[in-house]
Amino acid sequence: MKKMSVADAAEFFGVSREAIHNRIRRGSLQSVVEDGVKMVIVDENAKKAAAQQQVKRAQKVNNSNDERYYKLLESQNAKLQERIEKLENETRSLREQKEQMLIEERNKIEAIYKEKDEQLKNILHTLSTKFMLGAPLESEEPEALEAEISVEEEEVASEVVSLKKYLKSQEFSKKRQEKIKKRFEKAAKKNDERVIVIGKKFYLDILKYDYYDLVK
Repeated sequence: MKKMSVADAAEFFGVSREAIHNRIRRGSLQSVVEDGVKMVIVDENAKKAAAQQQVKRAQKVNNSNDERYYKLLESQNAKLQERIEKLENETRSLREQKEQMLIEERNKIEAIYKEKDEQLKNILHTLSTKFMLGAPLESEEPEALEAEISVEEEEVASEVVSLKKYLKSQEFSKKRQEKIKKRFEKAAKKNDERVIVIGKKFYLDILKYDYYDLVK
């Protein structure tokens, strides 16, 4: 045991003077006053004990820092995992949208080709019908068929008239006319030989065919 001033005790323990005063107040160090000067009573083993205590405190601080660091890493890993899952979901959604768009485009293209095929069939059917009726191909425009065409042959008589003119001549109501037009459209799609199609217009051969099921 020996006595030393507060300054010497601070140097001895490697701490500040304030720290020495705090230890005296806490009772971890003893002191006496000699000739008006506060002297600190220091045990030779006290430095070693203080050093060990400082080491423990440092370890505790380090452990606390390590724990906070690990928690921070876990939090960041959780956020990264959440972001990865979100990106994967967005990628999957975009892939599905792209596949759906490709399917829709393919269906559109198939529908266009199907429509073109139907139009080609109608044109061929019309040309075939016009040949059978003996109608000229070069000079006649589709509008020319708006007038009635009468062709008399040895066995078969024909009288071709546009659906529009036929409906007008029958004085059907507008509602009934719309129903008849829809029936002709369906018949044309089914390649009904009674319906002559040129462009978007329908024609009837009223002497050659019976249209009762379409105009009833």
